[in-house]
Amino acid sequence: MTESYVVAIDQGTTSTRCIVFDRRGQLVSLAQQEHKQHFPKPGWVEHDAMEIWRNVERLAPRVLRRAGITIDQVAAVGIANQRETTVIWDRVTGIPVGHAIIWQDTRTDALVHSLGALPGAAAVSDISGLPLATYFSGPRLRWMLDHTPGLQQRAERGEVLCGTMETWLIWNMTRGSHVTDVTNASRTMLLDVHELDWSAEALDFFGIPRAMLPEVRASIGAFGTASEAFPGVRIGAALGDQQAALFGQTCFTSGEAKCTYGTGSFLLLNTGTELVKPGHGLIGTVAYQVAGESACYALEGSIAMTGSLVQWFRDQLELISSAPEIETLARTVADNGGCYIVPAFSGLYAPHWRSEARGVIVGLTSYITKGHLARAVLEATAWQTREVVDAMNATSGLALKTLKVDGGMTADNLLMQMIADVLDVPVVRPLAVETVSLGAAYAAGLAVGYWPDLDGLRRNWHIAGQWMPAMDPALRDTEYANWQRAVQRTFDWIQPA
Repeated sequence: MTESYVVAIDQGTTSTRCIVFDRRGQLVSLAQQEHKQHFPKPGWVEHDAMEIWRNVERLAPRVLRRAGITIDQVAAVGIANQRETTVIWDRVTGIPVGHAIIWQDTRTDALVHSLGALPGAAAVSDISGLPLATYFSGPRLRWMLDHTPGLQQRAERGEVLCGTMETWLIWNMTRGSHVTDVTNASRTMLLDVHELDWSAEALDFFGIPRAMLPEVRASIGAFGTASEAFPGVRIGAALGDQQAALFGQTCFTSGEAKCTYGTGSFLLLNTGTELVKPGHGLIGTVAYQVAGESACYALEGSIAMTGSLVQWFRDQLELISSAPEIETLARTVADNGGCYIVPAFSGLYAPHWRSEARGVIVGLTSYITKGHLARAVLEATAWQTREVVDAMNATSGLALKTLKVDGGMTADNLLMQMIADVLDVPVVRPLAVETVSLGAAYAAGLAVGYWPDLDGLRRNWHIAGQWMPAMDPALRDTEYANWQRAVQRTFDWIQPA
């Protein structure tokens, strides 16, 4: 009998990857292609959606060739994607009306400020489970309609379609199926997070025509059969990348949590089939939904700048030549020398949600070296994680006992030890580090019966590394207080126009 496999398309912020997995959840082959980052103005960040689609078309045959398999050996395809990134395209030609505006973009700051003053703002936040912020798709969709001549009228006539990146990829792969899943839809501010369908009240508040929106489906189920990229293969799942990571970490039980350390970092806590009322700057979001079953919810703390801070340290300051070098440089000093970096480059996300904040470096003296700066960069990720965990403990009533971690930054052992130290809990890294892709593969395989149930997926999970807290409690408290004072310095930098 010929062996079969599952393929994940992981459409991320800086690159797109296709990965083949086998029944044990082990990586068989990988193909990756970066795409260009466009920065037309300060705070503006864009992608060319056509470039991303062309990359998927190139990667599909490449990853199969590297695995030594044929298309008929692929049981299903699952998609994980950068969330909140928004694209609008012509229904007939399939050509985007402009670049996709990505989740880091802050151009909607003034719009968000004005929308927040309207009477319906609080109700929309209650309906969607989300704070009104530049991070989410709804405000940037409104901005695109406002700033492209005639686009509002075209949207009302149904001539253009919109979606996040999984919607864009599925539309191209199936030659016209316009669908999204509940996890991505829950990041728009347009979804009723309880009813799991578009909210008429939210659509009216933002002035978004329903005709341009995709159909909302369960994350794990039927998304059609591909005609392009992987022709003849069923698309079994679509999830936002952080929900995919939660699924890949097999956090299927209420109280289980993971944090993915990538461009940004995202800590999700499974709260079961009941949506915990968000508080302390956290987001209530859909974790996943199996077709025909109740949705599973999560609390999320989103951190905008972690891996991208290391990239800035490398590319803009040119103090290192590769990202892994930051650990070596940080180890040249014993501490941060009194220096703290708060990377509010795109404002602050959880738990503060201050879109007007901007980054600061505080505590600079002539004693500070690039080693101290490197250490402060890593500590910024650790302390931002601590802020989110504190908020999560307070909101959920649960005390985090272990943090499962994944993503590219987990290769930095010093950083992992820092996180264990500031959280005062063990940090655990799984054997499979590609948990976003693995989660998409698991979900797609589950949809088509490639894996029979969740217990089978749990058996594939194995520990690769563990870090235990070793920081003096008094030092932890002092450093955390210093960090919080540094955060206060970032507030109110950008004034509303």
